[in-house]
Amino acid sequence: MKLREIAHGRSGDKGDAANCGVIAFKEEYYPHIREHVTAERVKQHFEGICLGPVERYELPNLWALNFVLHNTLGGGGTVSLKLDAQGKTLATYMLEMEIPDF
Repeated sequence: MKLREIAHGRSGDKGDAANCGVIAFKEEYYPHIREHVTAERVKQHFEGICLGPVERYELPNLWALNFVLHNTLGGGGTVSLKLDAQGKTLATYMLEMEIPDF
């Protein structure tokens, strides 16, 4: 299944790092997302886009995970030559990640 079937997301820039949040639609989806959307899987999913490490932060009260993708935005919004220099579309791409069905 696609992550977008059980979650929504939001992303943006933090200098050269992208900040990408994934929020479960329902509380019962959160453990499944937490288990299968790891920093390693996110790094693999963004291969060729994210050139640095990926950090994951858990926000269980919000049923959410937040990822910081370092060295992703080509230097950041004011200097990057990338079309999406502020990382606004990265959450949409994150939600295309394949995860196991329940």
